[in-house]
Amino acid sequence: YTPPTDLPTEAKMRLTWTDASGVYNDETITISLNPEAAPVHTENLHLHAVAGEYDDSPFHRVIDGFMIQGGDFERQDGTGGYAAKWFGYCNGEAMDSSTDCSSETLYTMPDEADNGLIHTPCTISMAKTSPPNTGGSQFFLIPEDSTPNWLDGVHTVFGDITEGCEFVTSISEVQTHDGQTGPQDSPINPVTLVSVTTNGGEDIPWWYFW
Repeated sequence: YTPPTDLPTEAKMRLTWTDASGVYNDETITISLNPEAAPVHTENLHLHAVAGEYDDSPFHRVIDGFMIQGGDFERQDGTGGYAAKWFGYCNGEAMDSSTDCSSETLYTMPDEADNGLIHTPCTISMAKTSPPNTGGSQFFLIPEDSTPNWLDGVHTVFGDITEGCEFVTSISEVQTHDGQTGPQDSPINPVTLVSVTTNGGEDIPWWYFW
């Protein structure tokens, strides 16, 4: 894998949610991406964003004092999502060619969890299943009151929330289902990732050059 030279360094996520006080919010957070430390994860987020995959997808899992998780554009419940392109892994297994993988919905990414970035408050990290190299499209955002250091070296941190982390904290405090009325830790009122935009080369509109 040779990363592109024009990977983005910033992403903006527009989020809508009803907070714990019942107030509806529509806000944007800014994330400083780290393409040097995590080029695969940065490119993957960028490609999903450019393709519009994340548009109007839910944050399906919210845990107060820990994190909010979204990015499952495929099934929207935490069981789906896959890498934006072939990065050499099929369902966590290294393979020589994409033709060896039975479906692009099984594309996953190599971990970059040993890149020196750790799970501090207001960071973005990649969700995955327990085996290594199983990241696809789901990610989680860490609020201001969480430092889940047990994830260090296991999940890949690939950026910092530089503006709007208070909104992530607000979302982390919304009321969630208890597993009886709905899936455990799923928000009772929708938390929606309206859109993701990045400042990478492929986002430059055609008229920019005229």
